[in-house]
Amino acid sequence: MGKVIRVGVVGANGKMGSSVVAAVQADPDCELVAAIDVDDSLEELTRARCEVVVDFTNPLVVMDTLAFCIKHGIDAVVGTSGFTPERVETLSLWASQRANARVLIAPNFSMGAVLMIAFAGIAAPYFESVEIVESHHPEKIDAPSGTARFTAETIAIARKSMTPAPDATQAQDVGARGIAIDGVPIHSLRLRGLVAHQEVVFGGVGETLTIKHDSLSRDSFMQGVLLAIKEINHIDGVVVGLENVLPLGK
Repeated sequence: MGKVIRVGVVGANGKMGSSVVAAVQADPDCELVAAIDVDDSLEELTRARCEVVVDFTNPLVVMDTLAFCIKHGIDAVVGTSGFTPERVETLSLWASQRANARVLIAPNFSMGAVLMIAFAGIAAPYFESVEIVESHHPEKIDAPSGTARFTAETIAIARKSMTPAPDATQAQDVGARGIAIDGVPIHSLRLRGLVAHQEVVFGGVGETLTIKHDSLSRDSFMQGVLLAIKEINHIDGVVVGLENVLPLGK
């Protein structure tokens, strides 16, 4: 048996955080040494000698957690939403000033979602049109979701040499077309009973292709969280996307 990884969870009392706590406790390769939430001090992470911290908090506080982890040489696995390119750039600057700083930001920890995004990138250059529909529970604070944004960015990179898809929508009706991220329209639904769902719909002459993924429970994310904890030492600096610690990204 290899060395057991000392893990801390920030946002441990939340829906995702509590699931991560249970997953870490059940994994023989990990030891939960800190589980902190809004009223706890980040200093507990150093007192517990954490090697990897998993953050599922919110966009208002996550940067404070990551600044602390980078400063104290603790690897960070991040599932919190709200990471703009500017935030990633800031983190990269912080990480460049510390030796062996590692931060893995995952828009989605589900294996199915990672593959959905990869498949969308493969299909993107072959279709004239593409739109994304993402659906989540009403407690989700961001829209579009981080997964949808990352999917749109992946599609845009794959279609960078293509002309924009045609859209004759009249100016006064543009709001009905969702929000465009890198030219890809995204439509967000927030409904009771949902967990996390996304469809990427491509359109071509005489055909459509839909790539769909459904997370039916938060258990679907735990395999990816545990994989990120165990494989984060294989990255350098700040990276975005679970695929960076999968064979898919190597």
